[in-house]
Amino acid sequence: MNSPFLSPTSGPFGRKLKRARGAKVPVTVLTGFLGAGKTTLLKRFLETPEGAGTAVIINEFGATPIDDALVRASTDETVLIGNGCLCCVSRTDLQETLRGLLIERARGELPDFKRIVIETSGLADPSPILQTFSTDRALGEAFYLELVLTVADAATGSKTLEWSAEARKQAILADRIIVSKGDIANAEALRARLRALNAHAEIFDAANIDPKVFTEPGDGARNVFVAEADHSDGISSFVLTQDRPMAWPVWLRAMDTLMAMRGSDLLRVKGFLNVEGCNGPVVVQFVQHLAHPPVELKAWPDGNKQSRVVFITRGVSERQVRDLFAAVEALAAVVPAKAGTQ
Repeated sequence: MNSPFLSPTSGPFGRKLKRARGAKVPVTVLTGFLGAGKTTLLKRFLETPEGAGTAVIINEFGATPIDDALVRASTDETVLIGNGCLCCVSRTDLQETLRGLLIERARGELPDFKRIVIETSGLADPSPILQTFSTDRALGEAFYLELVLTVADAATGSKTLEWSAEARKQAILADRIIVSKGDIANAEALRARLRALNAHAEIFDAANIDPKVFTEPGDGARNVFVAEADHSDGISSFVLTQDRPMAWPVWLRAMDTLMAMRGSDLLRVKGFLNVEGCNGPVVVQFVQHLAHPPVELKAWPDGNKQSRVVFITRGVSERQVRDLFAAVEALAAVVPAKAGTQ
C-alpha cells in the first residue's frame, strides 16, 4: 500500500536515515542551558557554506529578542516565536510557524531554504518538540527531525546539571553534545557527567566543531521522551532598558556588585548597550559569576539604538536590580568638592 510519508526511506518520524527523503525538510533542534553558547555556535554555522539555505526559528525566554537580533544578521529567514520556552508555550505555535515557512517559501516570500534549525530557550525541555514531530502526521509529511544538538558549557555545566531538571533532559535527549568554554575551564568532569546521562551521544569540542555536526544525523539512540518539566521556583525574566547612552563605568560597577552578591542566581544576562563614545552597540553577556568580554558591533542589527538587557534570574527581582543601578548611577553623578571650597 502507499506510504503516508513522501519517501519510503524515511523512518516513521522522519529522522535517522541518511538516504534521500524526497521533499522533506530536515530539522535540527539546538538546545542547551542558559549561557552555554548556542547562539554563538549557530552564527558560526550560518556563516559557513554548509549553513547556506538554513531557516532559523528562535524561541527566547524574555520579552526582548536579543538572540533573534544577533542571528538575523546571518540569515534572512529567522523566525521568532512566542516568548517563553517551547515546553511552556503551546506546541501549536511551533506547528503554525513551520507550516507558515512552507507557505511563504511556496509564494516566493522566503528564499528556498533547505533545512531548519530550531534554537530553543535555555530553559526548555526538548521533549515536547520531539513529540510534535512524532505525533503530527501533516508535519511528518513535510519535515523530519534530523537530530537534537545540545550545548553544555564547561564553566558552569556540571553545577547546572545538579540542580536543573531541564538541563539533564537536554543532555539525555541529545544525539550530539557540544562542550563549550573548554578554554577557560576543565571539561573532563562535565564530559564524565554527560556520558553518565547519555552514553550514546557523540561529544564534540566547540573550539573545533565541523559544520556537518549541524547537518548530518548522529548515531545516538533516542528512544524515550522525558516528562515535561515545571521550571524551578523563583526563575523570572525581565528587561532593563535605557534610551540615552550609558556610562560604561556605571554598568560595570553595578554588574560587579550584582555578581559579587548574587552571582550564582544570575542564570543569564544578555543584551545590547548604547555606551557613551561607542558608534555601535556593545553586546554584554553574563552567566552566574562569569562575565564575557564585551564586544562592540559595527552597527545596530535592528536599527533600535535603545539599550536593552535581558535578565534571567533565580530569586533576584527586577526592582532590586533597578534600584542597584539607580544607586550606582546616582553615586557616579556626585562630583567631589574641590579642596578649599565650602
